[in-house]
Amino acid sequence: MDDVRDGKQSRTNWDHLDVLMDEEIDTTDSPPLSEDFFAKAQWLMPGESLPRPTATEKVKVGLELDPKILAWFQSQGQDYERRMLAALRLYAEAHQAVA
Repeated sequence: MDDVRDGKQSRTNWDHLDVLMDEEIDTTDSPPLSEDFFAKAQWLMPGESLPRPTATEKVKVGLELDPKILAWFQSQGQDYERRMLAALRLYAEAHQAVA
């Protein structure tokens, strides 16, 4: 079903998703979230900035990215590099818990 949300064309059936119950969502490809995950989680509202890591917590690396991925993160705001770091951290922590 074609739908328009926020001025963007979508093939997602948003009406179906709006009434979907949690039990109906297929999460089999998602790693389980542990209590440790939620203990470390931070609530971030739109427009808020992520906390800055200290200099001793960072290592500079060169990284090649898909231009579309970089553009998406940049469209999220000036702190896009911290958002990328947070996304990588979440991914790594979620997969460490499974391994």
